[in-house]
Amino acid sequence: MFFLNRLLLVMVLLPALAGAQVTGVHEIRVAAAADLSAAMQKLASVFEKQTGTRVSVSLGSSGNFFAQITNGAPFDVFLSADKSYPEKLDQSGLAEPGTIALYARGKLAIWWLNSVHLELQPKNLQSGTGGLDSLKSPEIHRIAIANPEHAPYGRAAIAALQHYGIYESAKPKLVLGENISQTAQFAQSGNADVAFIALALALSDAMKDKGQFLLLPESSYPPLDQAAVVVRSSPNKQQARRFVQFLTSPEGQKILSDFGFGAPQK
Repeated sequence: MFFLNRLLLVMVLLPALAGAQVTGVHEIRVAAAADLSAAMQKLASVFEKQTGTRVSVSLGSSGNFFAQITNGAPFDVFLSADKSYPEKLDQSGLAEPGTIALYARGKLAIWWLNSVHLELQPKNLQSGTGGLDSLKSPEIHRIAIANPEHAPYGRAAIAALQHYGIYESAKPKLVLGENISQTAQFAQSGNADVAFIALALALSDAMKDKGQFLLLPESSYPPLDQAAVVVRSSPNKQQARRFVQFLTSPEGQKILSDFGFGAPQK
């Protein structure tokens, strides 16, 4: 009887232990900048097929993820839209040494619904001051940007408005999204007339047929160098490193390029 009870106990525990092993070894948790929302589906799918490691993705603003990781959030990999956040983690001893890697350069676009009348010409954007004067129109009531306090694309949007000399006139019209995805939703829903968003979102299936966009010259805002890092507290460092390596591999770079990202500038 004692032997039978022990056998039953082992039979009950084995599946639980196996499940714990799968979760611990065959899954990594990735905190990813919101501009990666479409690309991460493909990246995670390809990586899982190649390695058997599942990628659990959380999307949000880079600044918020930085704060969460600083406070002990259990992520394995951090994909930031701004290389400064991984660098700060490294400086504070919260990043796995030697794992920071540039994986993409983000691109800023201005997007508006087909129902919004906005006269913007690519050639005017190349000329600098005056290129975004149409945003001064009284028909443009709200301009959505990501919150510059924790979203790199928000800081890039303000830099672009300053570059074209209309920041002061546009400032009263600004509405702030928590991250770049929410910023896009403001314009997509009509709660903003135009939005400064990532090219990757402007090209997404959810937005490409509902509106128009123009890509802003990279000379109009600081470089959006996006960087990955393995979190030092990760219990899955080997798989986390493999995922970062995959991002920077030719296959990973091809996927990111297909979704509107530029190649990282080494």
